[in-house]
Amino acid sequence: MKEYILFFVAAASFASCDVRRNDKISDDAGIREDKERRELTHQREVAMKDSTTVQLIDSVYNFGTVEAGEKVTCSFKFKNTGEKALVIADAHASCGCTVPEKPEKPIMPGEIGEIKVVFNTQGKSGHQEKGIVVNSNVKPSFGDLKLVGEVKLK
Repeated sequence: MKEYILFFVAAASFASCDVRRNDKISDDAGIREDKERRELTHQREVAMKDSTTVQLIDSVYNFGTVEAGEKVTCSFKFKNTGEKALVIADAHASCGCTVPEKPEKPIMPGEIGEIKVVFNTQGKSGHQEKGIVVNSNVKPSFGDLKLVGEVKLK
């Protein structure tokens, strides 16, 4: 009987030590991730204070007529016409079927950048207009991007 109790106490001690070790590792990773997130947020805030201007090269993309279920892919191009780096903090669409992909790096003065967009027509039919809103350090605001076209059922 004493052997069972001794075995149980040893197993419980071992398990509790292991949990504490995992918690410590988890805490360290969480602290590191939080520090990286704060640094990235700080860099974006600094960049956002320095406003710039933009010229939209493409603001409307007409994809014509496609069959339901197809994925429409396009890129909206723009030029940084200001004197500061253009930083895009966020790009989001009017619905979940449209997914914009913003550039991660700043667009330097005079450079051309693009926002790639994929529109999934699954479950859609008829005339479609999808808007993409861009949050950036551009003054006046970036301007809405629009995807338009017709989706016909198969």
